[in-house]
Amino acid sequence: MASLQDAPETYMQAFIQSYAMIIFSEIGDKTFLIAAILAMRHPRFIVFAGAFGSLVVMSILSAAMGHILPTLIPKKWTQIAAAFLFLVFGSKMVLEGRQMKGGNEKIKEEMREAEEEIEGDDAERGEGIPLEAIEQGGRDGAGTRSKKPKPSVAEGARNFCSLFLGPVFVQAFILTFLGEWGDRSQIATIALGAAHNVYIVTAGTVLGHMCCTALAVIGGRYVSTKISVKHVTLGGAGLFLLFGVIYLYEAIIMSADMDMGIEDPSTAGVI
Repeated sequence: MASLQDAPETYMQAFIQSYAMIIFSEIGDKTFLIAAILAMRHPRFIVFAGAFGSLVVMSILSAAMGHILPTLIPKKWTQIAAAFLFLVFGSKMVLEGRQMKGGNEKIKEEMREAEEEIEGDDAERGEGIPLEAIEQGGRDGAGTRSKKPKPSVAEGARNFCSLFLGPVFVQAFILTFLGEWGDRSQIATIALGAAHNVYIVTAGTVLGHMCCTALAVIGGRYVSTKISVKHVTLGGAGLFLLFGVIYLYEAIIMSADMDMGIEDPSTAGVI
């Protein structure tokens, strides 16, 4: 049974879990490498501001989604769902880690994908136009003026934001947001937000993202080639499996307390 004296310990546990989950999930991930590659081409502070700002927004949205779930679904079932997610992610990471040969093949593949996304985004914004095309004044091979493609609404919104925030900031923000959406860490944040205090979970994930993003823009490419991705993956797998067992245990205890007539075990014993 929880009491008011147990609250600081519970908050610290949620904070550490959120922080550790981000650290083990994000180092060497695609969003980590996107920030690292952009920082080699553009000012580091602007890249950090764009990528970290995107991750802050993602953390708030994910934790808020998790906070809403218990109001729609009984908390016992949200705990079971969180346990299931962490056990599945942990098992998947164990398989990924065992398939790695100790090298950095996976991180090289992630780096190639990140570079392709950045190059594709540069091409969409017109940064990859050949010099010959510029000298010809936008004419095709026959000397006739080629038709410019009609800009989309998304491109117009991006150009509008670039006018005030700068193209580098917007590029880092959008690429990071798209890379993080649906990622393992986002789903894990939703699960943590459903199980713990939403503000504590948000603070832990934001601090974790800040450390990872700062490491990425300062020396991400060097770090990504030196760390053992296999060991990081297996360490993250162990952490996720541990979370799954904890939440499953809490769900069983909660179910037992409810059978004894205690409606909300978290408030039992509070004076």
